[in-house]
Amino acid sequence: MAAYASGRLVVCVVAAAALGSPPATAASAQHHTLLEACWAPSALPAKTGEKSSRRPDRRFDAAPEEMALAPFAPDTAASQGVIRRVDLATDRKLIALTFDLCEQRGEVAGYDGAIVEYLRKERVKATFFAGGKWLRSHEERARQLMADPLFEIGNHAEAHRNLRLLNGQRLVAEIVGPQRAYEAIRARFAQSQCVKTSSGAIDALPARITLFRFPYGACNPRALQAVSDHGLRAIQWDLSTGDAWPKQSAARIARALLAQARPGSIVLAHANGRGWHTAAALALVIPKLRQMGFEFVTVSELLAAGKPVVSTTCYDSRPGDTDHYDHPKKPRQEPPPAQSFFPFLYP
Repeated sequence: MAAYASGRLVVCVVAAAALGSPPATAASAQHHTLLEACWAPSALPAKTGEKSSRRPDRRFDAAPEEMALAPFAPDTAASQGVIRRVDLATDRKLIALTFDLCEQRGEVAGYDGAIVEYLRKERVKATFFAGGKWLRSHEERARQLMADPLFEIGNHAEAHRNLRLLNGQRLVAEIVGPQRAYEAIRARFAQSQCVKTSSGAIDALPARITLFRFPYGACNPRALQAVSDHGLRAIQWDLSTGDAWPKQSAARIARALLAQARPGSIVLAHANGRGWHTAAALALVIPKLRQMGFEFVTVSELLAAGKPVVSTTCYDSRPGDTDHYDHPKKPRQEPPPAQSFFPFLYP
């Protein structure tokens, strides 16, 4: 796969009558033109074998090249905790789907094109939290996500390390890696002929990433402060698909989401090939959520629509349930992830 990349995409407005969304803005129209200008429709669908990860593969393990980053100011609110959901200041039933694109050292993770295809087909907005390594190893796919007005990109750390165990420059490197990857790829993308001929289109792409998701959903005050210092807002979730558990079925994922979804929810899933039955579950749940009156927005749009609900600690479904990641060699005593997320589905 060629290497291009993504960054976090701006909010775009989709003119979908079913969602009651406002008309597309001039910026979003340019953005849509950029996606069409740079790729033929045949270049967008999933490719055979693309979903699978490859090990060992260390081609992208090297630290990203140092570079001057776009200007930013510390986000003082980020050091106070992570955003788990949003209390809405509107009667609209907004919900944000998020997909993690994790990649560790020694591997090249996958790309679940079936998820992206379905979101595009149904005009569903979403936020993708990408690791720095993933951005570099999937640059063409990252560019496509960046150029699609339905999506935005967040920072999911450089190589999916547990930031609770890092400090000093090692901690900073995990946070800064995706920022460098995104901004470098955006700069290269701007030099593409298809972008140059789409006047002003590159200006619709954010100059930097502003959202952050902690690997493993684990953080501590030191890591929160470091994220804040780099101008990023820490985003977690209040509803997980549990798709990282291989025995979780599409039907179970759909039932759980339909039972627990509420206005202002942030939903966790995976699009790096480590989500099981995720695309099939989306096909089951999205039409029904729409029938229930839900509208799909990016995380940035959700944050703008109300008051973030902040937790001082990071956790999956209850405080303390990510502590075991600090001791990876210690056997886990908890049930599989899907059980802890959706206990009512299991005895």
